[in-house]
Amino acid sequence: MFVELITRFTNKLKQLGPLGEAEGIGTEALHLKLLAARSAMKSVKLRTQFARLAQDLRDGNHHTPEVIEAKMAEKVNEAIVREMAKQEQAMTESRGQSDEPLAQTT
Repeated sequence: MFVELITRFTNKLKQLGPLGEAEGIGTEALHLKLLAARSAMKSVKLRTQFARLAQDLRDGNHHTPEVIEAKMAEKVNEAIVREMAKQEQAMTESRGQSDEPLAQTT
């Protein structure tokens, strides 16, 4: 049973292809976006949004995937996009002032 589950998951990943390929994102741009995402997740503001969402879900006893997805869209998704854009912009500006490759900015 477990082996079948992992095999299906692995096959699904193979069908999706390399990260960023379907979106047409190059390796360097993808790396920048992943670094921005990691930095964004360290943001106190964003972490506070997640904490509020978790509290709201606990208080309302909402555990269905549909409710969780709707609450994420309502309360957190926009904050994630905003914070990632802010981080990506900062990294791009920082990279423009330095000759270091992007991989060195981690």
